[in-house]
Amino acid sequence: MELFNLRNIILIILLIIGINYYKSRQEVDVQSLSLPLDTKVLAFGDSLTFGYGAPSEKSYPSDLVDLLHVTVINEGVNGELSEQGLARLPSVLERHKPDILVLCHGGNDILRKIDVAQTKHNLNEMIKLAKEKGVYVLLVGVPTFGILNFDVPSFYYEVAKENAIEIEDSSLKKIFDNETTLKSDKVHPNADGYALMAKSIARMLSENYHPSAKSF
Repeated sequence: MELFNLRNIILIILLIIGINYYKSRQEVDVQSLSLPLDTKVLAFGDSLTFGYGAPSEKSYPSDLVDLLHVTVINEGVNGELSEQGLARLPSVLERHKPDILVLCHGGNDILRKIDVAQTKHNLNEMIKLAKEKGVYVLLVGVPTFGILNFDVPSFYYEVAKENAIEIEDSSLKKIFDNETTLKSDKVHPNADGYALMAKSIARMLSENYHPSAKSF
């Protein structure tokens, strides 16, 4: 009996140590997300940027503020096509003059079965507009349903490669593949989903963005 109790005590101690270690790793992960405090991030896209499906004032851009402690501007428009985004972007860039553009576009093109070549062209042109102004661009890949699950279409990778930019391709795939806990409907995250999206984007920006590396 005493041996049994001792074993339980040891297991409880190990469990507490494990929990504390996990929490410490989470804190390190969050603390490692950083950008220069004067960085201005422009989140540009459609409803996935706007935050549709989550409570008011809850979106991945708003979560980015909490993670990175920099200015993040939400320029998401519900239902916008990439062609409309391309027409809107020049004035948005001129008005906000960001250091970073997080571009999450093309989802509505996919839903409406718009020609892939046109969507790719629009994304390329948006990236070109930003890079001409010295803005660092991070592309977010929007998945579509494949044979068994959701996958990011190949044209997103082609756009990223052709423009020599990073692509965040994991968070929305994970959200879309999730049946209940991360989605508000079939194609939109809920608050937890947007939080996951923000953390992945924040980590990529922290690892890859350096003011001296902006494109001119």
